[in-house]
Amino acid sequence: MVTNEPNFKGWVKPGIIPPGPAAGVTVEPHETLDALSGHFRLFQLCDGHRFSTDDILTAWYGTTWCPAARVALDLGSGSGTVGMICAWRLPGAKFVTVEAQSESVALARKSARYNGLTDRYDIRTGDFRSPEILNASEKFDLITGSPPYFPPGAGVKSGHPQKLACRFELRGTIADYCANAAEHLAPGGFFACVFPHEPAQLARVAAAANNSGLVIIRKRPVVFREGDPPLVALFGMMRADDLPAWFRGQTWIEPDLIIRARDGNIHPEYSAVKLAIGFPP
Repeated sequence: MVTNEPNFKGWVKPGIIPPGPAAGVTVEPHETLDALSGHFRLFQLCDGHRFSTDDILTAWYGTTWCPAARVALDLGSGSGTVGMICAWRLPGAKFVTVEAQSESVALARKSARYNGLTDRYDIRTGDFRSPEILNASEKFDLITGSPPYFPPGAGVKSGHPQKLACRFELRGTIADYCANAAEHLAPGGFFACVFPHEPAQLARVAAAANNSGLVIIRKRPVVFREGDPPLVALFGMMRADDLPAWFRGQTWIEPDLIIRARDGNIHPEYSAVKLAIGFPP
């Protein structure tokens, strides 16, 4: 089953058409094949974790502020949403993705074949904190991450293991994401991630960046409905050693990115974001 197919006049899917079904992959009864970026499609479980606005924004933010990346890394990549969008926006880049759940890795590999990305996509299975997953010499211009937000003891847990690992810190915290990014950023590289905007969570991001030798150079709060407070924020970080000393103590806080207007319609700026990742507004 293919879902989320745009069907209205005036919009044409951009980009080269990938192999698709000719790549020899099929949609199983427990899966869906969903529109993502241009002609790119993503395999997902019907009852598992589904890609979210947070994933879309992480990919958009990273590729917007590091548009010339040649090599990119996606940490905790799940079924591949962030990496696939980044690959569509950076057609000349090579990608490494790391994911611990074998079920999610299998989905990402199917999507990579469907989208014709196998020649520039290295999908690795394992915990990105394990030293054997990433060689110390591997450096990346762009690193992305959509970390889980909550410690294991917080909140109501889903019974599905894929959903559980995406929401709760079973294999690493924001501190681990920052530490790994700092270790593997190329000189002048950019790390983009998303995390809750609640004060205690913002403090965790700040501490994680500082302890890893990173500087949050820009932050963009995200409001899901106009008039509400921001629920999450996008963060752009660089290594302090790559920045002038006078620049290291400052963060440019961008205006709120609003997803839906007060009347419930998609906000014009978010429509523009969707167009930028090859999705209808």
